[in-house]
Amino acid sequence: MIVSSTGHVDRDFHVTGFAWSPAYLLNGVTPVLFEAGFYSMGPLYERDIRKVTGARDPSFLFLTHVHYDHCGAAAYFKRVFPGITICASRRASEILRRPNAIELMTSLSRNFTRLAEALPDIDGDTILHSPFEPFAIDHVFENEGTFDVDPSLQVQVLFTPGHTRDMLSYYIPERKILIATESAGCRSQTGRIVSEFLVDFDAYIASLRRLADLDTDIFCQGHHFVYTGSDVGAFFDSSLQAAFAFRRRVMELLEMENDSVERVVERIKQEEYDPNPGPKQPERAYLLNLKTRVAHLAGKAG
Repeated sequence: MIVSSTGHVDRDFHVTGFAWSPAYLLNGVTPVLFEAGFYSMGPLYERDIRKVTGARDPSFLFLTHVHYDHCGAAAYFKRVFPGITICASRRASEILRRPNAIELMTSLSRNFTRLAEALPDIDGDTILHSPFEPFAIDHVFENEGTFDVDPSLQVQVLFTPGHTRDMLSYYIPERKILIATESAGCRSQTGRIVSEFLVDFDAYIASLRRLADLDTDIFCQGHHFVYTGSDVGAFFDSSLQAAFAFRRRVMELLEMENDSVERVVERIKQEEYDPNPGPKQPERAYLLNLKTRVAHLAGKAG
């Protein structure tokens, strides 16, 4: 099964707020969240979370990485769930202390808020219009290992670089739930899987293969879709194929376009981004990521 909306997925596992970039809720003995989506959508996440947890506040927020569309509402969660502990990698903690990183996240969040206001299924009065709020990491993961949430729940912390250097994935062995987001690629609305290596193609492939070997019944990608059952394995097979196909296409276009990264970016955008009817990543953010992917492959080839 492929879940494409917010709501209940399986037993006490839920997609909350905004399927485009959700917060995942595991409502066990100790409620926990994975990912914090977009800043402006904070009230929508809170609404859905409280529908499930009632008076119980989530105790932990696990972040895979600190891109603006995955950590955006973390400060909002800290405000409305005051006891929550925000967890991420050491690299993520360091990134959040860089003024230029906060400036970029603020700018991209502002652009997304303007886009969200125009979405037909979003009430503009229910979202935040104030600037992105910086936040600190409360619990830093220095190494891989098992994190004990409570006696009934353990979360395995996996370092899965490739998309970013601060990238983590989280695996819950008792439930066979994997929250890996862009470490495993991301299927768009068109069905095309976008290979999300931004810093290292080889590391991305190694992480993807490692994640594919886990015994997973529920896999959460970063945007739009959750996979269950046999669709998990099918996704990982397709994602690996898509990564190598993307690399071949970029190499082909670099040769055709005399190694012009800019022209290759425009060609790939026409193939990968323009046909997607949306909702989709704002163009500015998409182009930042695409240019990084193409330049990385061009650099390795050169």
